Order: sequence, then structure tokens, then C-alpha cells
Amino acid sequence: MFTFTKEERLRRRADYLGLSAAAHKIHTTSFLILWAPNSQGSCRIGITASRKVGNAVIRNRIKRLVREYYRLHKAHFPPLDINVIARRGAEKLDYHSVCHELDRVVERLAGIPC
Repeated sequence: MFTFTKEERLRRRADYLGLSAAAHKIHTTSFLILWAPNSQGSCRIGITASRKVGNAVIRNRIKRLVREYYRLHKAHFPPLDINVIARRGAEKLDYHSVCHELDRVVERLAGIPC
């Protein structure tokens, strides 16, 4: 239940390209979320943080925080492909701020018919 398996990740370049071509967008203060329905029956998530966000330590920290949020709340995610893109300003967030922003996103995604 609280794992983050390979089947739950977007791993191939084609997954990310297909998602960005057919995606819907949700904007938050620190993240841009791209999402599209998938046919796999479970949620798959990818996390992107470019060098504009900060150095490798900061980018990895942001990705760890988002992964941990997903790992603990994945039961609430509908069967979608989701790419969470960190924006400038995300480096200042702590875990509770990440939870607050992503909680609002999950509420919006949960209302989407799949």
C-alpha cells in the first residue's frame, strides 16, 4: 500500500511526450501538473524539476517530497497519468506546504470522470 513501484511511475520518454501532447493542465503556485487519462486502471506519476529550480540537491529534495506525498496519498488518485513539474519557488517549500498544494490538486483530479 505505501510503496512506489515501477508500475506506478512514468519511466519512458514516450510516456512523457505522449502526456505533454494530450495533457490537461492544473497550475499551482509552485507546480504545473499535466494529466491525461490512461487505460491501465491505476495512477502513474512522473516528477520533473529543471535546473531553473535549483541545483541537484534542491531538485532531488523537491522530487523526494512529491514522491512521499504520492506514496502516502495514492489511494486518492484516480487512474491518470500525471506529471508534476516543479516551478521556481518550489525550493522554498517544506513537506506541509507541498501537501497543502497537492491536496487541492488531488481534490480537482478526483472530480474528473475517467
